[in-house]
Amino acid sequence: MDPSHIQKISVQTIILVISTSRTEKEDTAGKAIQSLFQESSIPVIRTEIIPDNIEKIQKALHKALSEANCIILTGGTGITHDDCTIEAVEPLFDKRLDGFGELFRMKSFAEVGTRTVLSRAVGGIIDGKAIFCIPGSKNAAELATRDIIIPEIYHILTHANR
Repeated sequence: MDPSHIQKISVQTIILVISTSRTEKEDTAGKAIQSLFQESSIPVIRTEIIPDNIEKIQKALHKALSEANCIILTGGTGITHDDCTIEAVEPLFDKRLDGFGELFRMKSFAEVGTRTVLSRAVGGIIDGKAIFCIPGSKNAAELATRDIIIPEIYHILTHANR
């Protein structure tokens, strides 16, 4: 492996669960993401539940950016009237990772079929840090984390910090 292409960067992760209805006890997606990161020996600083509110999501994201270089927002990426994670996060991106959402939907199609068109999952870079907005279902969160985020996080952060 070319060390200039993928470096063993220290990854610090924060998981933001976007939900007005779920409590910590009911959160399965955040717990699944945390478990997968821990199995991969990647530290998770904390998991926090944030309500579906643009200002509150942006405030939590700004705080997370001061503490971590990998931030995963799970939930609020659909098309219901209260889903606003994408609207809160996307305008803050310095760069978009279009391939993340495309690959997630491709992999998701194998599991849920055409229902994947309702997913607005996105990834991007803010100040050299990786941000991923993924659905709030446990299966979708596991798929995105296990199959895309964990395998690529070192690669993404290496390039984002050149």
